[in-house]
Amino acid sequence: MEHSPEISPEKLRAWWSHRQWLDRPHTGASAAEVLAATGWARSVGGAAPYLGLFARAGLGRAAVDAAVARLEVHELPTARGCTYVLPAADFALGLAVGAAAPAGELAAAEKHLGVGRDEVEKLCLAIERVLSDVEPLDPTSIREAVGDAVRPLGEAGKKRGVSTTLPLALGLMQSRGRIRRVPVNGRLDQQRYGYVGWDQPVSGDAADFARRYFSWAGPATLKHFRWFSGFTAATARRAVAEAGMVPPAPGSEFLLPPELVDEFAEFTVPAEPRYTLLAGIDGIHLLHRDLPRLLDPADAERPLPAGRVGRPFGGEADPQTHVVLDRGRIVGLWEYDTERAEIVHQSFVPPDDALREALRRTEAFVRDELGDARGFSLDSPKSRAPKIAVLRAAAGIPGIPRTAG
Repeated sequence: MEHSPEISPEKLRAWWSHRQWLDRPHTGASAAEVLAATGWARSVGGAAPYLGLFARAGLGRAAVDAAVARLEVHELPTARGCTYVLPAADFALGLAVGAAAPAGELAAAEKHLGVGRDEVEKLCLAIERVLSDVEPLDPTSIREAVGDAVRPLGEAGKKRGVSTTLPLALGLMQSRGRIRRVPVNGRLDQQRYGYVGWDQPVSGDAADFARRYFSWAGPATLKHFRWFSGFTAATARRAVAEAGMVPPAPGSEFLLPPELVDEFAEFTVPAEPRYTLLAGIDGIHLLHRDLPRLLDPADAERPLPAGRVGRPFGGEADPQTHVVLDRGRIVGLWEYDTERAEIVHQSFVPPDDALREALRRTEAFVRDELGDARGFSLDSPKSRAPKIAVLRAAAGIPGIPRTAG
């Protein structure tokens, strides 16, 4: 586990939970305010953004979808070329951080598939002419509208996951803020999109991103920042230095904004539990992607639900299920059983009333507002059935008792 000797793992976990707004509900905060304060929410066509916003501010799906419709928050390609839900104040920075990924994809297509840059730029112009800024067009409609401007890339392209030149152009245009993807039914937990024209400036540098990142994730190490940003070692070191990050104590490998040093030093681990149910890719994990730091050693040795024999929980890069947290520590696993409309969970700690209430509250949210809690777009009730069976057996109970009404 990566930590400095002068900082206990319990304090680090509890502080991260505190900075992630998981130690108390911030009722009344908007989706944009939550994301600005706690970090961008990873989106892969699953329930993670909804679960995270519900856990932090009690936001229901309708409120989140309305914020998306008003462009107060939006799903954009950003760090490492991955999609996150960002607040409007960070749109320009998020696009700047992610600009290298589509440029790299185009360079690879030039090298391996004979795709000329001029060809893709002409396709970008053709797409811009057929898109409006109101009515979205899906990729099939765009391809039909631009005609021969899209070229098939044959078997070689299929092997590289790029069957035509259209995805190259769409990726480039998104990174430039010229188009944006709109979810077909307005929801974040699916991956069917149309595209509309946009005129979003792109600005910000690595130091700007370092300031954002360490405000969400500090104390964090240079290694943590490099993973999340996708920057090279040289770029990450320069960004951290320019951003003015400092260690919480002399000799520490961790860094955080100087204005948080005193607050962190005075912070103590809360005495009472604070349970939250989150997706396995929530920022409490993904900002650092250093899973053992969220686990007690005994829990790191637990077997995975329906996982490979001999592969312990702590040996994974990411949780393979949704997680239950208490003051930053993973204290349980959960999935949603659509057939019984209930959460199935395995607890690492003796259940108490607070834990049972957190389970009931999240179960009602998923059942009544989401209908399911997919981990990612291809997750399905059938695919997660083996994990649910193991969790149900480990829990030793048929389900979570619900309160009347």
